[in-house]
Amino acid sequence: MRHILTALIAFFAISFTSEAVRPVRIDTTKTHLVIPRPALEPIKSLVTSTSDAIDTLDTANEHIKVILHADNTWHYYKTPDYQQVAGVYDANWEDNSTNPYRIEQKDLPDEWAIWLVDSLDQYHCPFQGSVYHRGKFGVRRGRRHQGVDLPLKTGDPIYAAFTGKVRVSKYWGAFGNLVIIRHDNGIETFYAHLSKRYVEVGDWVNAGDVIGLGGSTGRSTGPHLHFETRYNGFAFDPQWLIDFENGLLRHRLFVLKKKYFNIYSNYEQDFDDEIKNEEDDKKEDAEREAMRWYTIKSGDTLGRIAINNGTTVNALCRLNGIKPTTTLKIGRKIRVR
Repeated sequence: MRHILTALIAFFAISFTSEAVRPVRIDTTKTHLVIPRPALEPIKSLVTSTSDAIDTLDTANEHIKVILHADNTWHYYKTPDYQQVAGVYDANWEDNSTNPYRIEQKDLPDEWAIWLVDSLDQYHCPFQGSVYHRGKFGVRRGRRHQGVDLPLKTGDPIYAAFTGKVRVSKYWGAFGNLVIIRHDNGIETFYAHLSKRYVEVGDWVNAGDVIGLGGSTGRSTGPHLHFETRYNGFAFDPQWLIDFENGLLRHRLFVLKKKYFNIYSNYEQDFDDEIKNEEDDKKEDAEREAMRWYTIKSGDTLGRIAINNGTTVNALCRLNGIKPTTTLKIGRKIRVR
């Protein structure tokens, strides 16, 4: 039996190279054509065996092993030095910043496809439960709430959602005890308000590893996990990735859209409305691109600005919500188109 298992593992592992585990970004249209349907189906949370490991098997790739457990279960294991060769763990790597990227949102593509898991990399729900009704992604009490809050009991274990490297592990103001993990695909996951942290900066963790215990440190009104997902420093609703109530990863492949970074964009919005509004979004984008602005200089009047820009005073007032008698402040920008 062991020889058969070894042969099967070698057969499937022979095609795994360092390229196979790196992020895949392809055109969205092509994605729907070439990605097998299972990649778009929900993934159950990894169940780590509680049985002792009894053996390790080699595969065709020296960096990929198979761990056998006493309860006849097994799982793949990739050596950390093999995984950490990806440039994602070198560029913009700082242990004293929640956003080391400093990228302008306008410089990002409108959408791109990101692999969340593959045949080797797994997923584990960081903490399974219902998202607190006041702890959803969006605006809360006039401030950006860039993640989701999951009520728990102090001391409950918190798991790494995906395999990756710890970039931050420290007490961080309102976050309290905070752990940030960067993953192969470039996504970073945040775990805040922990009562204890079990990992340090530079540690390599696998999906399902306990990285700390839930708590209520920092700016917190009670024990809960504040969980965030960010890409290039921009936060988006984690519920686009994870069904926390059922512990499921929604897809193996995730099509991330730039508009998800908007604080008002969340998973629970009506998808039919999202599709219906796509044309309106395109029209708004076209109108926004057609807008023209003018910076007021000394001696300017609405009449002169209108003539120089081929418009009228009434049109300028309508576009900017002002009156013909409004005092023009030097340096102020007004819309002329």
